[in-house]
Amino acid sequence: MKSKVQCSSISRAALALAAVLLISVAVVPWAQGQTDDSSDGKPIYKVLHRFAQDKGGVGLLGVIRDAEGNIYGTTQFGGDPKCQPDYKAEGCGVVFKLDAMGKETVLHAFTGKRDGGVPVAGVIRDEAGNLYGTTSNGGDPNCFYGFGCGVVFKLDPAGKETVLHTFTGAADDGSNPSPVIRDQEGNLYGAANGGPTAYGFVFKLNPGTGDLTVLYPFTGGTDGGYPGGELIRDAAGNLYGAAGTGGDLSCDSTNDPPGCGVVFKLDPAGKETVLYTFTGGKDGSGPSPGLVRDAEGNLYGTAVGGSNLDCFPQEYPPGCGLVFKLNRSGKFTLLYTFTGGADGAYPAGLIRDEAGNLYGTTVAGGYRKCEGYPDGFGVVFKLDTIGKETVLHTFGEGMDGGIPEAGVIRDKAGNLYGTTYEGGCNPSSSGVVFKLTPSN
Repeated sequence: MKSKVQCSSISRAALALAAVLLISVAVVPWAQGQTDDSSDGKPIYKVLHRFAQDKGGVGLLGVIRDAEGNIYGTTQFGGDPKCQPDYKAEGCGVVFKLDAMGKETVLHAFTGKRDGGVPVAGVIRDEAGNLYGTTSNGGDPNCFYGFGCGVVFKLDPAGKETVLHTFTGAADDGSNPSPVIRDQEGNLYGAANGGPTAYGFVFKLNPGTGDLTVLYPFTGGTDGGYPGGELIRDAAGNLYGAAGTGGDLSCDSTNDPPGCGVVFKLDPAGKETVLYTFTGGKDGSGPSPGLVRDAEGNLYGTAVGGSNLDCFPQEYPPGCGLVFKLNRSGKFTLLYTFTGGADGAYPAGLIRDEAGNLYGTTVAGGYRKCEGYPDGFGVVFKLDTIGKETVLHTFGEGMDGGIPEAGVIRDKAGNLYGTTYEGGCNPSSSGVVFKLTPSN
């Protein structure tokens, strides 16, 4: 099982930012929101399910929810104890379903063979109830020293898996795919490592034929390198995403390639436009995977380094991350800078409600009194439209979970749902699925 230190290093591995666009800075204090099990108007936090390691309880990666209130997701490890000898009893992960009562059904336990193994992202769901996702290992036994380079898979409502594409590590299809999204015709879009230039690429996948088309290969130069996380797609078919390196090549030479990352747009023909280049200063570095887009075309995202360079200065680059906004012309606005204290550090994903409030998680900061976890277990936060942060929940003070790596989702009633990597202030505990009802 990963330690907290390892988790932070993974979150920051892609740190880098470079830019020449106008930056407007707006740092606003945070407000502590208490967590309570009462109905007195304070946030109510509830653990919906606590995983046993043998049933998929390590490395929880975000969830989705259907109209009946069932929750679906994946775990990075757990499941089949006979999976890949090098994983020992940890298993290669599962796809799971939780009903409204929190009862778990394992829909598929990966074997690490042709069916894939070790998913590093959640799933999406179509109108018929089929689930789609990716794994980082498994697939082609000749790829990556026998561990495989990952697959794109489909699970029908009965849990039957179909492998839609197997990555081979070759220049035309790469390895280690990111999460996928789906258009109205059923085509899937995502990113992967390697590819024609070795610095990652964005792909389109026809699920009927399994044919993969490279839409754009990153060069590691000013166009960015190593795209990651879930893409977003607008009504015109343009794709938006973040690359963790490249951009301004004078920024963070410790990266390969150098650079502090970019936010990019790809038109339907595969032409890239760099919307913003990070500099590693007040604008941060290493844009986190996942963006959100509003009706006016503004983008909102997070970066895991930079901004407050006095925060965790022992890290390189220093800084605890930030939340930003980009307008349609690429103007950057700093909405919030994390301090690494009670307000959190290293943000991981955002969602946005109808009123324009942003919600997300951090993988560090918050409660810092647990032995072996000096940087804290992370928080769930809300950021209002003027950049004021409210901490809705602080992890680690009990067995409530810890290190929420995948952000949150939100239902129509305003309840938030998410997952944690750890079970709480106990290094042997597995992660949880949680529900958080913010105050009215």
